[in-house]
Amino acid sequence: MTRLSSYGQESPDTTSIYRIETKDGNSYVGTIIKEDANILTIKTEKLGELSFQLEDIKSKTEISDVKKKGGEYWLPNPQSSRYFWAPNGYGLKKNEGWYQNIWIFYNQLSYGFTDNFSCGVGLVPLFLFGGTATPVWIVPKFSIPVSKDKFNIGAGTLLATVIGEETEIFGLLYGTATLGSRDKNFSFGMAYGFYGDEWADVPVFNLSGMVRTGSRGYFITENYVITAMDEVGILLSAGGRSILRNIGLDYSLWIPLFPEMDTFIAMPFLGITVPVNF
Repeated sequence: MTRLSSYGQESPDTTSIYRIETKDGNSYVGTIIKEDANILTIKTEKLGELSFQLEDIKSKTEISDVKKKGGEYWLPNPQSSRYFWAPNGYGLKKNEGWYQNIWIFYNQLSYGFTDNFSCGVGLVPLFLFGGTATPVWIVPKFSIPVSKDKFNIGAGTLLATVIGEETEIFGLLYGTATLGSRDKNFSFGMAYGFYGDEWADVPVFNLSGMVRTGSRGYFITENYVITAMDEVGILLSAGGRSILRNIGLDYSLWIPLFPEMDTFIAMPFLGITVPVNF
């Protein structure tokens, strides 16, 4: 991100795409065609040329991986390495970071140390409610591009514990294979859960997909096959992701289908992903 203090010393960049955020809360995307000590002028696809006083600009951010389709800029997926919760074979890029929140309580901060290794840390802050024990976790992940933008594999683990209770380390070890690009892909994954030194006998299988539907939207489905107590159940989900400026808004319905269920249940999911600059 380039801040205001450096604007007057730069030459205009007429090839890269930038997001200009103004102090009144608006955001514009385009190429810079003029820049001096007082005025910044950009060219947008829909609004044409726009000029701003530097004192009115909050930030200027270069955006990578922008695609231009039908006279619109398609901004990059703010969380292309994950579906709603499950990871795919893609990883965060070096120095890329994001914060994810699901239903207020689930919080995770992730960072790309290299293009092939990232790590996240998270917690459910139950300590805010009368000192209740608090779940915390760490999520390291390796991503390997077998064929660039066509086939990726990923592997990692989730290591968790509960602060405030005498709980052993628990979590899962997973692997996933992703066919397709960051904007349109399908993944098959499997994970073994563990508690202490005890491991699940049967893995959990995951089938997920993501398809871009326009300049600011995605259709996403994330589904699991779970074996417990010698019975097999299915957890289905379908929903989407909307890009609001540089924030991703995720929403979906989750439907459990397990033996002996005699009631239809559809559970709502709501989460946001916010890019973080380190």
